[in-house]
Amino acid sequence: MLYLFNDFALDTDRRELRRGPTLVSMAPQVFDLLEYLIRNRERVVSKDDLFASIWDGRIVSESALSTRINAARCAIDDTGEEQRLIRTLPRKGVRFIGAVREEQKSAPAQQPEAAIAPAEHPGPALPLPDRPSIAVLPFVNMSGDPEQDYFADGMAEEIITALSRCSWLFVIARNSSFTYRGRAIDVREVGRELGVRYILEGSVRRAGDRLRFTGQLIDAISGGHIWADRFEGNVGNVFDLQDRFTESVVAAIEPKLQLAEIERLKHKPASNLDAYDLLLRAQQCEYEFSMDSYAAALRYLEQALVIDPSYAPAMALAAFCHAERRVQSWMKDADAEAGDALRLASRAVELGKDDANVFWMAGYAILRLQMDLPRARELVRHSLELNPNSAIASAIAGEMESSLGNTHEALELVSRAMRLSPRDPRGWFITSKAAWVYIVDGQFDQAISAAKKVLNQNPRSGYALRFLAASLAKQGRLNDAAEVMREVLNVEPQLTLTKLRARVMFIEEKIWHDYAAAMRLAGLPE
Repeated sequence: MLYLFNDFALDTDRRELRRGPTLVSMAPQVFDLLEYLIRNRERVVSKDDLFASIWDGRIVSESALSTRINAARCAIDDTGEEQRLIRTLPRKGVRFIGAVREEQKSAPAQQPEAAIAPAEHPGPALPLPDRPSIAVLPFVNMSGDPEQDYFADGMAEEIITALSRCSWLFVIARNSSFTYRGRAIDVREVGRELGVRYILEGSVRRAGDRLRFTGQLIDAISGGHIWADRFEGNVGNVFDLQDRFTESVVAAIEPKLQLAEIERLKHKPASNLDAYDLLLRAQQCEYEFSMDSYAAALRYLEQALVIDPSYAPAMALAAFCHAERRVQSWMKDADAEAGDALRLASRAVELGKDDANVFWMAGYAILRLQMDLPRARELVRHSLELNPNSAIASAIAGEMESSLGNTHEALELVSRAMRLSPRDPRGWFITSKAAWVYIVDGQFDQAISAAKKVLNQNPRSGYALRFLAASLAKQGRLNDAAEVMREVLNVEPQLTLTKLRARVMFIEEKIWHDYAAAMRLAGLPE
């Protein structure tokens, strides 16, 4: 059946929505919802009707329903404010109110096999690589000015180059992805033809002296949207704006892809896990940040290394987890764990020659467990050379520079890290590094704000509690500082200044002296 309304055609047999010749990308549930509303357009459809039809009666939140309705409106160029086609009736339900014409699709005439063009026989789907894979399609020039085509192409090329620096990503080359220029596409078909799981689309629009870039990341298997954002700026700073857009898109995509891969893994049988799947499970446990989740992460990584003893990312993540266990005082046998972690970090660096993540994780482990700041600094700097858009590597580099007293450079690094990745699942970790840099620089208001932000996202962060206590003490708010210190000691009753100093021997003596004085004022015993 074809449902025709405005300049749209909803094809229920092919499960496609087209606007003129252009295929409109839609998640499967959004398509189901739109089709149901159109088929039942003579009546108001209740929420219960939608739950029963779209979710087969499963219990889901109303926000999930609202999200699907908003996505359906967006697909047909409607909004919640205008409600030209999909109208919400408070406490009643939803109704499709657009004028619809129905057409039965006639079966295609039979043709001799030889008369069918080869292009009508799609070739077999390319197999997906053994790591996350993405194609960046040519950006659409929405300006109506052909002179802007080169600029739109440049945006996509910059992003392809930047994504290619992420060695854990399989990125389709420009010459392949740009063959889709000017074509009405179905992202699922593109994914099948190119053998990728994810598609990045974008557009460029110029209005007067303003430029607007948009980007959206789509799962090419399901057609579902993973991420979307837009960026604006003045034409006068066009190349700076292009750089900011590129780094922001890349920094946003990397964590989003990791989360999408972790979500995909949940649907895979536990009996069929390979080394990469075990790494994803370990990453999920690391995100949860608890003593038990870190222990589970290390078990997964140990299994991954049994399958592939030369798997550098698993080695580096294991070293990083050991280092964080040291920071949080979660280690059972500190000397043995530190020895294992440092061996893993060293081996990961040997094997992970072009993997930026391997270098910052190994560098962090060497900093925290060996106290070798020069070597750790060298590794993290190399990580940034491999991937300049790594927010977490920038944050760790900022922590190192501040521990050496290079506060100006440290502030630049952590500011860049927070700008690069405002939605990173490790955002609290990045902000904690900023809190330390603010303390060293004497910006105690900012340090307090950053530490509180960390604790809102991750109340188990021991160093954020310590940073908060020290900053409050530096401001003379001794009662508040003492209250936070009681919480610090409740988490780690045996903590003393001597034990804390042993964990941070890489910090310059003058910086430690000032920090220790603040911790002493807050009530940390010698």
